[in-house]
Amino acid sequence: MANVVVVGAQWGDEGKGKIVDWLSERADIVVRFQGGHNAGHTLVIGGVTYKLSLLPSGVVRPNKLGIIGNGVVVDPWALCGEIEKLGKQGVAITRDNLRIAENATLILPLHSELDVIREEAAGAGKIGTTGRGIGPAYEDKIGRRAIRVQDLKNLGTLEAKVDRILVHHNALRRGLDKPPVCKDTLMSQLKEIAPKILPFMDVTWDLLDRERKAGKRILFEGAQGALLDIDHGTYPFVTSSNTVAAQAATGSGVGPRAVGYVLGIAKAYTTRVGSGPFPTELMDAIGERIGERGHEFGTVTGRKRRCGWFDAVLVRQVAKVSGIDGIALTKLDVLDGFDEIKVCVGYMLDGERLDRFPAGQNSQARVEPIYETFEGWSQSTRGARSWNDLPAQAVKYVRHIEELIECPVTLLSTSPERDDTILMRDPFQD
Repeated sequence: MANVVVVGAQWGDEGKGKIVDWLSERADIVVRFQGGHNAGHTLVIGGVTYKLSLLPSGVVRPNKLGIIGNGVVVDPWALCGEIEKLGKQGVAITRDNLRIAENATLILPLHSELDVIREEAAGAGKIGTTGRGIGPAYEDKIGRRAIRVQDLKNLGTLEAKVDRILVHHNALRRGLDKPPVCKDTLMSQLKEIAPKILPFMDVTWDLLDRERKAGKRILFEGAQGALLDIDHGTYPFVTSSNTVAAQAATGSGVGPRAVGYVLGIAKAYTTRVGSGPFPTELMDAIGERIGERGHEFGTVTGRKRRCGWFDAVLVRQVAKVSGIDGIALTKLDVLDGFDEIKVCVGYMLDGERLDRFPAGQNSQARVEPIYETFEGWSQSTRGARSWNDLPAQAVKYVRHIEELIECPVTLLSTSPERDDTILMRDPFQD
């Protein structure tokens, strides 16, 4: 049985929540391996909607273990709020279904404050962050001054670590004409939150090693999308972590051979939240129609998503960089009723055709998409659960996308309901 990694193959919001939930029924353990509470998953189970940010999707199902890996940056206050919210929906989060890596970095109040301060100071040059402190927390992790989960268990040594992080942050705040962070207030906040978080702490790399050797199925759940990867995304309009499949190993503490099948998630069209290049963006009534039909608003922020046609060049590039074995194509039903549908198959830049997305910020902003036009379909695909339920033109659309991205479509999602899914290949059986 293959362990499975799920990654977004666009700029996030591809529908990973539903697919991960669909796969989690076949898994024993679900691991979040990067990001923070800036990325949301919406699950619809039995008519009940669950909105998760930090918690792995498997926690809403009985007898599944969710793990927040060392690659995640954890806001303990946001986590407690999420646990409390799920409790009100009848889902109890205990040590039986959640563990947190002892070496995961904490997001502190000073991180989210700095995030907002810097975005405001950037003006027109802002990155478009969620303001939740993700980037500053990763900066402190790389700068070797972060507070980690395990630091909360020894309050006697915590004070010196708080002193170290405040030297950096208070210098930054002075430069931005902001008041310093009060050490006593921060220490008090950490002492108060510690007993709420420590019961979930574990040596998760060791736990995963034992469970893997015992034959347990592990599902590695990514947040955001590969085009937001700090190395391979549309830099600098990216997130602060690696979002490609290789991070599943690093961010959870397993070797690369423990990572098996890589499933990429892509919408049948393209969306993006925040700033940054978007070659196929539609600034017209068609873009509005796609956004309205697809309910394109961010799970975490509520921000309206930018919408455009499917970009085969970008998804093909992501498939290669992330080692994707198969694509789960979502929201096909949103394209029902269009007379014609376009797909980007290349770019023009300064009179030259490109079959890849350039790395340079200036070039990314100037590429012009080259489109192929497909005949649309009038019949509904919503709720289809087999190929026979799909209009012929919808099948042709999916099959041609496979050719363009050089990767098979192994799952097809036709509504937010988890059972409205067409399976061509079970990733766990690969």
